Amino acid sequence: MRRSAVRAGGVGAPLAPEAAPQAPQQPEAPVEVLRTEFPFQLPRGYVDEQGTVHRDGVMRLSTARDELIPLRDVRVQENPAFLSVVLLGRVITRLGTLPLVHDGIVENMFASDLAFLQDFYRQINAEGHTRAAVNCPHCSEPFEVELGGSRLGES
Repeated sequence: MRRSAVRAGGVGAPLAPEAAPQAPQQPEAPVEVLRTEFPFQLPRGYVDEQGTVHRDGVMRLSTARDELIPLRDVRVQENPAFLSVVLLGRVITRLGTLPLVHDGIVENMFASDLAFLQDFYRQINAEGHTRAAVNCPHCSEPFEVELGGSRLGES
């Protein structure tokens, strides 16, 4: 026996099933977005081979890999102070109109710009602060202590 389709609204049309009661709509929680890139402006600027000054840049958050890979670098093994140069070369994603930023760029920056970038790195990777308020165990006077390491790559 062959069944024929029933036209909508026609005689013998099936009744629409009762809609299931719906729970009241709750407002969706705001989606938390992690900010991973931070713009900066160098105090002096990097001067390239053509004499162009590059000041505006972007630095991304560092990963564990970013801090571990430079430790294998021969230059860092011979001179631990080179760690910050190699590390910054990995996390600076843009500088002016340069097509690529690498440790060779960073090592040719002015000392004031390097110091600025080291401080900026510490600030963004420590969520904006590296100090904690504590009380002296002897006199109970409040004071602040530095939680970060003394060089980049040291926490």
